[in-house]
Formats: sequence, C-alpha cells, structure tokens
Amino acid sequence: MTDNFTLVQDARGRLQLTLADGSVHEGVVPVRAFPLSAPDECIALVSTGGHELVNIARLSSLAEPARGVIADTLAAREFVPRIEAILSCSAFATPSTWTVRTDRGQTEFVLKAEEDIRRLGEGRLMITDSHGLQLEVVDQARLDAHSRRILMRFL
Repeated sequence: MTDNFTLVQDARGRLQLTLADGSVHEGVVPVRAFPLSAPDECIALVSTGGHELVNIARLSSLAEPARGVIADTLAAREFVPRIEAILSCSAFATPSTWTVRTDRGQTEFVLKAEEDIRRLGEGRLMITDSHGLQLEVVDQARLDAHSRRILMRFL
C-alpha cells in the first residue's frame, strides 16, 4: 500500500495523508516499530486516534516527497533533550514555566498539564511541553535535591 497515498505537510507542520480511496487524514504521525534495530523498516502512519492507516515496509522504497517528509518528521520527533537539572518553576500548578538545563543547553518551556509528565519506569520520565517537544529525565534519582523537589510536586 506504500504507493497508494500522498503525504504533505500543512502550514502548521502537521502531516496530511490522502489515501487511494480519497479519504483525507489530518495530523497523522509516523511511528517506527523498531527505532534502534531497524529504523528504516516497519514505519506506520498513525491517525490522531491511534489507528494505523498505512504500513511502510521500507522507508527507502518510497518516492520523494513522502520519504523526505516522513524522515524529517521522525528526526524532529526523535529530538529528545535530556534534562540534567530543573533550575526553576514559575508555579506549582499548571500551566507553569520551567527553566531547565539539558544536555543541549539551558531552555525554558511551558508545562500545560500534570499529565504531560509520563513515567516510563526505572526512574525515567518523559515531559512534553506546550509545543509538543519531548524532554527526558533519564533517572530522576540522579537529579539534585532541588530538581527532585520540583518534580515531586507534579508527580
């Protein structure tokens, strides 16, 4: 089915998928089944409701521009800075503005809701900011006491 669709990026950067039957799906997301062991294989285009719409056996088998759009979207989605310290938090309620030090430098983001902090197990956390950027805490136990105190207010 990899030849039976078109994929474009709209003005807001969201992906729009048009299937062979003419149905249009806004806001689709490419998802790798095996991001580490086979990053070019088994890529699904998933609807906003979480349903697989297209399964791509091999990214390299797609023609441009779909291949480039998917590759760029995956690269942006997989950009995950690691939080090394939480320097400040504007409030202990959401929304709140956080200033953090990451492995890529200091940054500031807005946490919209407490649900935007997900526990991944073994002390790992994934924090999604108001723009959809994800930041990772590799091990919350390794953070300094000040950072852990701020986190505990939201967990």
